[in-house]
Amino acid sequence: MTKASQRDWAEVAATVLLALAAVATAWSSYQAARWNGEQAKAASASNRTRIAATRAAALANAQSEIDVATFIQWVDAYANGNRFLQRFYFRRFRREFKPVMAAWIATRPLQNPDAPLTPFAMPQYRPAARVESERLDAVAGDLSATVRRNIQRSTNYVLGVVLFAVALFFAGMSTKLTLPAARMSLLIVGWVVFAGGVAWIATSPVSFSI
Repeated sequence: MTKASQRDWAEVAATVLLALAAVATAWSSYQAARWNGEQAKAASASNRTRIAATRAAALANAQSEIDVATFIQWVDAYANGNRFLQRFYFRRFRREFKPVMAAWIATRPLQNPDAPLTPFAMPQYRPAARVESERLDAVAGDLSATVRRNIQRSTNYVLGVVLFAVALFFAGMSTKLTLPAARMSLLIVGWVVFAGGVAWIATSPVSFSI
């Protein structure tokens, strides 16, 4: 192969590499921006869910305080043998606390040493607000994991941008050299870096927005 034909092939290889690396750089930049947006949306959803979980937990705490206060009054009326006040306070127990209280009384806590000390130790005592708070906390945890995953995906594509930029540099520099060996060396390095970049971003998922 003559020097002229070698130079022609080198220029073709450099041109193809420049074109492919430019497209790959644009694609990686787009994907990095897309995943950055995805993590922002997940972070916003996580924050909203955390706030909702905190509100549910605050409601559960307030309801538990009401349950404890009315239970204490009921116990006091029971200790004094005041059946009227016992019925009065029992009717004013929260709707979801009444079955728990009835189940606790059924254990005969005064006669049964194995009975739970209070109705709050019963497995049935699961305020709906507390359950909702725990559910929202779990959802927020999943969203936080999504945020971290999307940040990593965006970072992966940013590294792809860097690799393709390096490939562009070597391809561009190869066109400036006159020594065939040096030109070929830069082209080989450029193609290797480009192939590495392609292999790297190929392992990352794709995000589209229509």
